[in-house]
Amino acid sequence: MALDGAFLSRLIQEISVDALGAKVDRIFQPGREEILFVLRWKGGSGKLLLSANADTARLQFTNAAFENPKSPPMFCMFLRKYLGSARLVEIRQIGLDRIVHLIFEALNELGDMIKITVAVEIMGRHSNIIIIDQNNKIMESIKHVDEEMSSVRQVLPGMSYTLPPRQNKLDPRTASPEDIIARIDSGRDVELSKALMDSVLGISPIVAREIAHYVNRNEHAPRSSLTESQRDKLNFILGQLGETLRSQVGKGDLAAPTVVLDLNGKPKDFSFLEIHQYGHSVMTRGCDGYSSLLDVFYSERDLIERIRQRSNNLLRLLVTATERISRKVAVQKEELMQSTQRETLRQYGDLLQANLYRMEKGNSSIRVENFFDEDLPEIEIPLDPSLTPSRNAQRYYTEYRKADTAEKKLKELISQGEEELEYLDSVFDALSRARTEAELNAVRLELTEQGYLRGDRKKEQKQKPGSKGKKPAKEEKLPPMKYVSTDGFTILCGRNNMQNDRLTLKDSRNYDIWFHTQKIPGSHTIIITDGKEPPASTLEQAAMIAAYNSKARESTRVAVDYTIVKNVKKPNGAKPGMVIYDKYETAIVTPDENLVNSLRSI
Repeated sequence: MALDGAFLSRLIQEISVDALGAKVDRIFQPGREEILFVLRWKGGSGKLLLSANADTARLQFTNAAFENPKSPPMFCMFLRKYLGSARLVEIRQIGLDRIVHLIFEALNELGDMIKITVAVEIMGRHSNIIIIDQNNKIMESIKHVDEEMSSVRQVLPGMSYTLPPRQNKLDPRTASPEDIIARIDSGRDVELSKALMDSVLGISPIVAREIAHYVNRNEHAPRSSLTESQRDKLNFILGQLGETLRSQVGKGDLAAPTVVLDLNGKPKDFSFLEIHQYGHSVMTRGCDGYSSLLDVFYSERDLIERIRQRSNNLLRLLVTATERISRKVAVQKEELMQSTQRETLRQYGDLLQANLYRMEKGNSSIRVENFFDEDLPEIEIPLDPSLTPSRNAQRYYTEYRKADTAEKKLKELISQGEEELEYLDSVFDALSRARTEAELNAVRLELTEQGYLRGDRKKEQKQKPGSKGKKPAKEEKLPPMKYVSTDGFTILCGRNNMQNDRLTLKDSRNYDIWFHTQKIPGSHTIIITDGKEPPASTLEQAAMIAAYNSKARESTRVAVDYTIVKNVKKPNGAKPGMVIYDKYETAIVTPDENLVNSLRSI
């Protein structure tokens, strides 16, 4: 992972400048595996984020906004009890490992000053936040690890705290370049970046590759193929690495916190060094500090992960409903295929009716000439021996009428099932784009109203006669997303199906312009024209906004239909967000996240 021990050592120096001596003002738990300490110090305050999420584990000061749950989780309550007014007195990194101990001074229940340690272990899926008392006993942890989960190291309340196993690598701050090269020479004969990862403590793959890129542009060559000149380069760059890590953050800092962006501007990687290994295939951007770099890199994915955790029950509901309806439609289509043979049943009835004189009760079959075929081939028709000839003919007519009725009904049921699948796909799309608790609640309300979720029965209970209790609060109505085109036109975009209906069918005027991705779930998007003719640039930007706020967000060349609102209708009984339209035009656009975000107003 990019947040290696070396980066962490720089980050801790930066955090310590303000955090040491700061008092804990408030504690929140915005995500299942995240803790936020609001610290106050003389002349300022800051939000210290601790994360044990497998993909985004770290600690940092953050400027990101957080939406905290209405009821704090148990771990958060535990921290408030013991660290609610504590003071942070020490921040200690264990060697160059990704383990940081935050040591707090706090008053216990007897009024005595004690020390409590918050251990932040940044180790991928084994990441954890562990609370340790002054006797080195585990008080609590954000993740419990029992013997079934790990036979090497358990993390449970009451157990003694032990550090994870140490790595047999050399610390570049204390080991000489010659010692590191000797260790590399004694290791596996693999490409240089992998040999560096095997030998040097605290560096991530991007740093190892950057060193290898400086030494040998052919990064895939084995370390045994290094020339004397390349070994001299390796000696030099390892010396520079050690000097950089020994330097102090701030004035004279030799490091250069850098984030790597792909050509679409999305964060791809980061380091405490300048990065040159990717050439022109990426962009790099220097940052003012280590915490601000982590905000750039992690804030969006943190938000997505936090919402994903809170929407898990809705996702499971949608997946279950989709699978159930898909199976039902598949069975109905199979039955429809069978019902298409109904003409054969009618023909059998006609052939038997024409050959009643040749049949007797007790026959199990009869061979007759098929006069429906010009060649008059003989065919064998199965019979029920217990029925009379006439009843056998009537049996085929009855089965024909049943198949004919079934075909009409099955076509209707299949159409309803496919419409429901399309609707669920649109809800899933809205859920995948939700970024706040309010947006999640709007999706939850929609599913409740459509019968997919049960409502809260407690809220539905009637008040006793004569009681003057408060009326239940109405569900908060979210405003649509608002954009302003470069030509000054307001563009509104629905966040979910119910808002799409309200925006298109109630809030818009006949000659406003409506946009939607063609045959792809997404938001209804409206240009508010105010009687003016929008220029082509505004039409293109609105189409791009519609494409970006849809399931086709990551696609290229997305077809977006547009027409005046007057041409958009909602069929009777249609699900939320489902409309039909005519007299439309189609624009082909590629969603541009940076452009769309630059047009965003609220």
